[in-house]
Amino acid sequence: MAGVDAGPLADGLGFARSLGDVVNALARRPASLVAPTVGLAGALATGGLATAARMWGVPVSSALDGTDRRFAHPAWDASPWYFGMREWYLAWARHLHDLVDAADVDPVTAAKARFATGLFTDAVAPTNVLWGNPAALQRAVESRGVSVLAGMRNFLADVATNNGKPRQVDETPFRLGENLAASPGEVVFRNDLMELIQYRPQTETVHEVPLLLSPPWINKYYIMDLAPGRSFVEWAVRHGHTVFAISYRNPDEEHRDVALDDYLLSGPYDALRIIEEITGSKEVNVVGLCLGGTLTVMLLAHLAANDHDRVRSATLLNTMVDFREPGPMGIFLDRAAVERLNRRMVERGYLESTEMSTMFDLLRAQDLVWNYVVTGWLMGEKPPAFDILAWNADGTRMPADMHSFYLRCCYVENQLARGEMTLAGTRLDLGAIDEDVYVLSAREDHIAPWRSSYATTQLLGGAARFVLTSSGHVAGIVNPPGGRRVHWTNDELPADPDQWLAGATEHQGTWWEDWAAWIAERSGPRRPPPPMGSAAHPPLGPAPGTYVHQR
Repeated sequence: MAGVDAGPLADGLGFARSLGDVVNALARRPASLVAPTVGLAGALATGGLATAARMWGVPVSSALDGTDRRFAHPAWDASPWYFGMREWYLAWARHLHDLVDAADVDPVTAAKARFATGLFTDAVAPTNVLWGNPAALQRAVESRGVSVLAGMRNFLADVATNNGKPRQVDETPFRLGENLAASPGEVVFRNDLMELIQYRPQTETVHEVPLLLSPPWINKYYIMDLAPGRSFVEWAVRHGHTVFAISYRNPDEEHRDVALDDYLLSGPYDALRIIEEITGSKEVNVVGLCLGGTLTVMLLAHLAANDHDRVRSATLLNTMVDFREPGPMGIFLDRAAVERLNRRMVERGYLESTEMSTMFDLLRAQDLVWNYVVTGWLMGEKPPAFDILAWNADGTRMPADMHSFYLRCCYVENQLARGEMTLAGTRLDLGAIDEDVYVLSAREDHIAPWRSSYATTQLLGGAARFVLTSSGHVAGIVNPPGGRRVHWTNDELPADPDQWLAGATEHQGTWWEDWAAWIAERSGPRRPPPPMGSAAHPPLGPAPGTYVHQR
């Protein structure tokens, strides 16, 4: 079964080599096999006895993990056949992980091997095939086989059109400019790297200090302007801010030499200049998301080093500045893996968007791969029409020079946090940043772990506010009022993030409301809205512009 094509990626990132190192380490020290083998024998014996008892009608409980939602169907407990299958699978999965833990290898190799072992055990789960999934079999019986035929059609379509990966989202209901990226506005500037969008005011007066949104270019900008009612842009505009947003182009092989310096100078630097010319404001509040937040910190340090006071405050959303503990992403991005990845990027001039999306999918393979194998291929369901997943499927490429520099200097060498990064001819000193900063992290974020993001509060020279929200890297940002979201605040900023959390207060509702009060205090008095564009920078076309449509 296809599932996900991880072969080239795994080889390039060293997973196969790490598994080989584990096997060699176990072979050198056979005694290390004793404890895992005894554990497996005990688990198989216990599971076998429990299965036999159930065959005789004795309701013996499982001694293994009973919280795995893959085995939530009642048949996994009611049927001795399925009960025994689950016991066997979970015992062997745990045994493989125990073998990795028993091997005497370095921490990087061990982490990669654990991750690769998890990918393998997830892939061979019985729930991923029809005969091993009672929920799918029940659906087949109830639909008189229609679900099986529909699943086969989905499988063949995904093999033909989606690189063999199960489709996660039905994109057909979504249209850019209609129900995604739909906030009314105009493109007021365009260069070879980005378009600058100015959004139309929706209040009679606006704050004096405009707002610039600095998105990541790993994906397209409109995660900040998602569906109406779920759009951060819409929220900010309706709270009286003059909002501008950067929309980056989708680069190709012609942009292989575009550097991170170019993203700084042709991105937010150019945007600040245009915003001042249109609005007359010499200061701007900047909101940076993920990599766009990292670039925002670079911008602040660059401005500080050159005595430019052009930013009033910065908001950093799910952003890492200190990469010492990058979380699961570090498994993919050690020095050797980055060097191998760099060689592949140099050959083509860019990193393909599908490689990026595969990497992120593998971080949560159960949820983002095998879940859709079950629902789409085994049960014949259409994927959901969900705005976040539609945005996530609209990927972008990464220029080779820029991405190589970013991975090496941030993930491998942590130059930015250590004050050793030079960008656009300037050494970046984070301690020289004196602007107020609002740092927002998501508690379940696996891309920018919240404890790593919290470290930003200890690095910058200005006053910081740290807020923690529920959910993950993307859903933590798309956080409109309503629903069951919570967030935590604590005015104290101890060095230890867990100490911060222990003293934090939990609030029901979205962090957007906390941010709205914070940013209003730093946005100046109200005034009539500025014009849309100017004589020097007239509107070039309606939002969301042209770059966002590039494939």
